[in-house]
Amino acid sequence: MTDTALSLRHALLALAVMAVWGSNFVVIRVGLDHLPPLLFATLRFTFAFLPVAFFVRRPDVPWRNLAAYGVLIGAGQFGLLFLAMKGSISPGLASLVVQTQVFFTIGLAMRLTGETVRPFQYVALALAAAGIGVIIWRTDASATPLGLALVLGAALCWAGGNLVARQTPGVNMLAYVVWASVFAIPPLFGLSLVFEGWPAIVDGVARADATTWAAVAWQSVGNTMFGYAVWGWLLARYPAATVAPMSLLVPVFGMAASAVILLEPLPGWKLAAAGLVMAGLALNTFWPRISRGFRKIPPAA
Repeated sequence: MTDTALSLRHALLALAVMAVWGSNFVVIRVGLDHLPPLLFATLRFTFAFLPVAFFVRRPDVPWRNLAAYGVLIGAGQFGLLFLAMKGSISPGLASLVVQTQVFFTIGLAMRLTGETVRPFQYVALALAAAGIGVIIWRTDASATPLGLALVLGAALCWAGGNLVARQTPGVNMLAYVVWASVFAIPPLFGLSLVFEGWPAIVDGVARADATTWAAVAWQSVGNTMFGYAVWGWLLARYPAATVAPMSLLVPVFGMAASAVILLEPLPGWKLAAAGLVMAGLALNTFWPRISRGFRKIPPAA
């Protein structure tokens, strides 16, 4: 991890992940129409593990590493997020608040691994954070204190999972995500039994229609196997301060998905906020390459 700039190919991969994750908040809302939140999260990771585990060998990493990632991302991030989105916070605001994982990830990396943040990255984070701030300030979405606390907890768990994944450079990240998912299933299902109850589980499965199962499939295949495999792969190759800010694009894609699918309006202030976020991401991604180009230009005679 010597280069602080994403290559063009890796930047496009990160962008694809952000598109999947951004649209995912609309998908979550659809799935929660019929399924209890903890059961929904259980099904997500169950189908991320089965049947793929029969075709993908377990990666050569310690079981404790897989367990830590599975519990943090599964029971931590998505268990808390799904609970919050069941009436305690709107999908749009959830997609914003969970992006505080960027700051948790960079802060934890600085504390645990000694990574340093370069001045241009502070500027990039400030621009992107300003865009998020505009969206939060102007949004008409509602959120309860409990919902905000749950999503902040989800963001912290996501950051912890990011750092766990970075301890396995060179690993097959698809296999890693698939086999880590098995450790998310027992705590999620146990919590579902305790807090949602067996009757709610049976009723949720009985009422689930084709759209609900499509939402589960999107969660398992698109969001988990593709999204987290690529995300962890990038985090294993670049500093956290380079990769983590890319997730600030999630609310931009989230707003676009809401506009197309839910017919929500996109007023000027939302577009301005998106511009700030994209400016910060562009600075964080491309400034090292631009500055190297400036240094190669010979001084005028």
